[in-house]
Amino acid sequence: MKNISRREAIGEVLATGAGILAFGGRADSETETLPMAFAGRHQAKPLPFDAAKLNGISEKLIRSHHENNYTGAVKALNVVEQRLSALTREKDLPPYIYGDLKRQELIRTGSVVLHEQYFANLGGNGKADGKARKIIEQWFGSYENWEAEFKRIGNALSGGSGWTILAFNQHTKEIHNYWSADHTSNAPFSAPLLVLDMYEHAYQMDYGAAAAKYVDAFMLNINWDEVNRRAELAGIG
Repeated sequence: MKNISRREAIGEVLATGAGILAFGGRADSETETLPMAFAGRHQAKPLPFDAAKLNGISEKLIRSHHENNYTGAVKALNVVEQRLSALTREKDLPPYIYGDLKRQELIRTGSVVLHEQYFANLGGNGKADGKARKIIEQWFGSYENWEAEFKRIGNALSGGSGWTILAFNQHTKEIHNYWSADHTSNAPFSAPLLVLDMYEHAYQMDYGAAAAKYVDAFMLNINWDEVNRRAELAGIG
Protein backbone atom coordinates (compact mmCIF):
# COMPACT_ATOMS: atom_id res chain seq x y z
CA MET A 1 0.00 0.00 0.00
CA LYS A 2 1.33 3.41 -0.95
CA ASN A 3 2.19 5.66 1.98
CA ILE A 4 0.78 9.17 1.65
CA SER A 5 1.25 12.28 3.73
CA ARG A 6 -1.45 13.99 5.75
CA ARG A 7 -1.54 16.84 3.20
CA GLU A 8 -2.03 14.37 0.36
CA ALA A 9 -4.78 12.55 2.25
CA ILE A 10 -6.69 15.75 2.94
CA GLY A 11 -6.26 16.84 -0.65
CA GLU A 12 -7.72 13.57 -1.92
CA VAL A 13 -10.75 13.89 0.37
CA LEU A 14 -11.45 17.47 -0.70
CA ALA A 15 -10.88 16.70 -4.37
CA THR A 16 -13.17 13.68 -4.20
CA GLY A 17 -15.83 15.71 -2.42
CA ALA A 18 -15.66 18.48 -5.01
CA GLY A 19 -15.73 16.00 -7.87
CA ILE A 20 -18.58 13.84 -6.60
CA LEU A 21 -20.71 16.64 -5.26
CA ALA A 22 -19.95 19.09 -8.06
CA PHE A 23 -20.84 22.02 -5.87
CA GLY A 24 -24.23 20.86 -4.75
CA GLY A 25 -24.91 17.47 -6.33
CA ARG A 26 -24.71 14.19 -4.39
CA ALA A 27 -23.37 10.80 -5.30
CA ASP A 28 -25.98 9.26 -2.97
CA SER A 29 -29.56 8.79 -3.93
CA GLU A 30 -31.36 12.04 -4.73
CA THR A 31 -34.13 10.93 -2.38
CA GLU A 32 -31.81 10.74 0.63
CA THR A 33 -32.64 13.28 3.31
CA LEU A 34 -29.53 14.59 4.98
CA PRO A 35 -29.57 15.92 8.56
CA MET A 36 -30.03 19.67 8.61
CA ALA A 37 -26.48 20.26 9.84
CA PHE A 38 -25.08 18.52 6.75
CA ALA A 39 -27.69 19.44 4.14
CA GLY A 40 -25.45 21.78 2.13
CA ARG A 41 -28.35 23.76 0.70
CA HIS A 42 -27.14 27.31 1.19
CA GLN A 43 -28.22 29.73 -1.52
CA ALA A 44 -26.36 32.87 -2.54
CA LYS A 45 -28.28 36.07 -1.85
CA PRO A 46 -28.56 38.64 -4.65
CA LEU A 47 -26.93 42.03 -4.32
CA PRO A 48 -29.28 44.27 -2.31
CA PHE A 49 -28.39 47.42 -4.29
CA ASP A 50 -27.75 48.60 -7.85
CA ALA A 51 -24.11 47.74 -8.47
CA ALA A 52 -23.85 50.45 -11.13
CA LYS A 53 -24.63 53.23 -8.67
CA LEU A 54 -21.87 52.94 -6.08
CA ASN A 55 -19.59 55.91 -5.60
CA GLY A 56 -15.96 55.04 -6.38
CA ILE A 57 -16.47 51.26 -6.55
CA SER A 58 -17.07 49.89 -10.04
CA GLU A 59 -19.92 47.63 -11.06
CA LYS A 60 -17.37 45.24 -12.57
CA LEU A 61 -15.58 44.87 -9.24
CA ILE A 62 -18.75 44.40 -7.20
CA ARG A 63 -20.17 41.81 -9.56
CA SER A 64 -16.90 39.89 -9.66
CA HIS A 65 -16.67 40.02 -5.87
CA HIS A 66 -20.24 38.80 -5.47
CA GLU A 67 -20.26 36.16 -8.20
CA ASN A 68 -16.79 34.71 -7.68
CA ASN A 69 -15.73 35.21 -4.07
CA TYR A 70 -19.04 35.23 -2.21
CA THR A 71 -20.99 32.80 -4.39
CA GLY A 72 -17.90 30.59 -4.55
CA ALA A 73 -17.85 30.47 -0.74
CA VAL A 74 -21.52 29.45 -0.67
CA LYS A 75 -20.90 26.61 -3.12
CA ALA A 76 -17.79 25.48 -1.25
CA LEU A 77 -19.70 25.43 2.06
CA ASN A 78 -22.33 23.18 0.49
CA VAL A 79 -19.64 20.79 -0.72
CA VAL A 80 -17.96 20.67 2.67
CA GLU A 81 -21.20 20.08 4.58
CA GLN A 82 -22.31 17.24 2.32
CA ARG A 83 -18.87 15.65 2.36
CA LEU A 84 -18.91 15.78 6.16
CA SER A 85 -22.19 13.88 6.07
CA ALA A 86 -20.64 11.16 3.94
CA LEU A 87 -17.57 10.89 6.16
CA THR A 88 -19.60 10.47 9.36
CA ARG A 89 -20.39 6.97 8.06
CA GLU A 90 -16.72 6.05 7.68
CA LYS A 91 -15.84 4.55 11.06
CA ASP A 92 -12.13 4.15 10.32
CA LEU A 93 -11.62 7.69 9.06
CA PRO A 94 -8.55 9.34 10.70
CA PRO A 95 -9.72 12.17 13.00
CA TYR A 96 -7.27 14.65 11.49
CA ILE A 97 -8.94 14.37 8.08
CA TYR A 98 -12.37 15.02 9.56
CA GLY A 99 -10.91 17.83 11.65
CA ASP A 100 -9.48 19.57 8.60
CA LEU A 101 -12.86 19.43 6.90
CA LYS A 102 -14.41 20.98 10.00
CA ARG A 103 -11.82 23.75 9.71
CA GLN A 104 -12.91 24.27 6.12
CA GLU A 105 -16.52 24.43 7.32
CA LEU A 106 -15.56 27.21 9.75
CA ILE A 107 -13.67 29.19 7.10
CA ARG A 108 -16.42 28.90 4.48
CA THR A 109 -19.16 29.75 6.99
CA GLY A 110 -17.26 32.84 8.11
CA SER A 111 -16.79 33.91 4.50
CA VAL A 112 -20.47 33.48 3.66
CA VAL A 113 -21.74 35.32 6.73
CA LEU A 114 -19.29 38.24 6.55
CA HIS A 115 -19.76 38.71 2.82
CA GLU A 116 -23.53 38.85 3.28
CA GLN A 117 -23.09 41.43 6.03
CA TYR A 118 -20.66 43.39 3.84
CA PHE A 119 -22.92 43.59 0.79
CA ALA A 120 -25.95 44.40 2.95
CA ASN A 121 -24.23 47.45 4.46
CA LEU A 122 -23.35 48.90 1.04
CA GLY A 123 -25.53 50.93 -1.32
CA GLY A 124 -26.22 53.94 0.90
CA ASN A 125 -25.14 57.57 0.84
CA GLY A 126 -22.45 57.20 3.51
CA LYS A 127 -24.07 59.72 5.87
CA ALA A 128 -24.28 58.32 9.38
CA ASP A 129 -27.41 59.15 11.34
CA GLY A 130 -29.93 57.70 13.77
CA LYS A 131 -29.15 55.21 16.49
CA ALA A 132 -25.88 54.05 14.97
CA ARG A 133 -24.39 57.53 15.03
CA LYS A 134 -25.51 58.09 18.62
CA ILE A 135 -23.90 54.81 19.68
CA ILE A 136 -20.68 55.67 17.89
CA GLU A 137 -20.50 59.12 19.52
CA GLN A 138 -21.21 57.58 22.93
CA TRP A 139 -18.43 54.99 22.67
CA PHE A 140 -15.80 56.84 20.66
CA GLY A 141 -16.32 60.44 21.77
CA SER A 142 -17.16 61.62 18.27
CA TYR A 143 -17.97 60.24 14.84
CA GLU A 144 -14.61 61.53 13.62
CA ASN A 145 -12.73 59.57 16.28
CA TRP A 146 -14.56 56.39 15.31
CA GLU A 147 -14.05 56.90 11.59
CA ALA A 148 -10.33 57.54 12.00
CA GLU A 149 -9.85 54.28 13.93
CA PHE A 150 -12.10 52.24 11.63
CA LYS A 151 -10.16 53.40 8.57
CA ARG A 152 -6.81 52.89 10.31
CA ILE A 153 -7.70 49.25 11.03
CA GLY A 154 -8.76 48.75 7.42
CA ASN A 155 -5.51 50.22 6.15
CA ALA A 156 -3.55 48.01 8.55
CA LEU A 157 -5.09 44.98 6.85
CA SER A 158 -4.28 46.15 3.32
CA GLY A 159 -2.16 43.80 1.28
CA GLY A 160 -3.25 40.87 3.40
CA SER A 161 -6.56 39.31 4.29
CA GLY A 162 -9.19 40.13 6.84
CA TRP A 163 -12.10 42.28 7.92
CA THR A 164 -12.71 45.46 9.88
CA ILE A 165 -15.85 45.10 11.98
CA LEU A 166 -17.75 47.59 14.11
CA ALA A 167 -19.55 45.32 16.54
CA PHE A 168 -21.57 45.14 19.72
CA ASN A 169 -20.10 42.56 22.08
CA GLN A 170 -23.04 40.82 23.70
CA HIS A 171 -20.89 39.56 26.59
CA THR A 172 -19.08 42.75 27.56
CA LYS A 173 -21.96 45.00 26.37
CA GLU A 174 -19.39 47.20 24.65
CA ILE A 175 -18.98 48.68 21.17
CA HIS A 176 -15.61 48.23 19.46
CA ASN A 177 -13.93 48.30 16.07
CA TYR A 178 -12.46 44.82 15.76
CA TRP A 179 -9.51 43.67 13.65
CA SER A 180 -10.41 40.29 12.18
CA ALA A 181 -7.94 38.09 10.31
CA ASP A 182 -9.24 35.71 7.68
CA HIS A 183 -12.85 34.57 8.19
CA THR A 184 -12.42 32.95 11.57
CA SER A 185 -10.99 35.29 14.21
CA ASN A 186 -13.99 37.34 15.22
CA ALA A 187 -14.34 38.49 18.81
CA PRO A 188 -16.57 35.97 20.63
CA PHE A 189 -20.19 37.02 21.17
CA SER A 190 -19.83 40.05 18.90
CA ALA A 191 -22.75 41.12 16.70
CA PRO A 192 -21.51 42.92 13.56
CA LEU A 193 -22.96 46.36 12.95
CA LEU A 194 -20.71 47.39 10.05
CA VAL A 195 -18.41 45.12 8.04
CA LEU A 196 -15.56 46.12 5.73
CA ASP A 197 -13.94 43.47 3.51
CA MET A 198 -10.17 44.03 3.32
CA TYR A 199 -9.25 41.03 1.17
CA GLU A 200 -7.45 42.17 -1.97
CA HIS A 201 -10.28 40.85 -4.14
CA ALA A 202 -12.49 43.59 -2.65
CA TYR A 203 -10.47 46.43 -4.17
CA GLN A 204 -7.57 45.36 -6.40
CA MET A 205 -9.52 45.52 -9.68
CA ASP A 206 -10.28 49.22 -9.08
CA TYR A 207 -7.37 50.43 -6.97
CA GLY A 208 -4.51 47.97 -7.33
CA ALA A 209 -2.38 48.22 -4.20
CA ALA A 210 -3.92 51.57 -3.17
CA ALA A 211 -6.17 50.04 -0.52
CA ALA A 212 -6.59 53.34 1.35
CA LYS A 213 -8.51 54.77 -1.62
CA TYR A 214 -10.86 51.80 -1.49
CA VAL A 215 -11.43 52.34 2.25
CA ASP A 216 -12.34 55.98 1.51
CA ALA A 217 -14.73 54.85 -1.23
CA PHE A 218 -16.33 52.29 1.09
CA MET A 219 -17.13 55.02 3.61
CA LEU A 220 -19.01 56.95 0.92
CA ASN A 221 -21.28 53.99 0.21
CA ILE A 222 -22.25 52.78 3.68
CA ASN A 223 -25.93 51.99 4.08
CA TRP A 224 -26.48 53.43 7.54
CA ASP A 225 -30.13 52.35 7.52
CA GLU A 226 -28.85 48.77 7.60
CA VAL A 227 -26.41 49.60 10.41
CA ASN A 228 -29.28 51.15 12.37
CA ARG A 229 -31.38 48.03 11.76
CA ARG A 230 -28.60 45.83 13.14
CA ALA A 231 -28.22 48.06 16.19
CA GLU A 232 -31.94 47.71 16.92
CA LEU A 233 -31.81 43.96 16.36
CA ALA A 234 -28.89 43.63 18.77
CA GLY A 235 -30.94 45.40 21.45
CA ILE A 236 -28.34 48.09 22.12
CA GLY A 237 -29.67 50.56 24.68
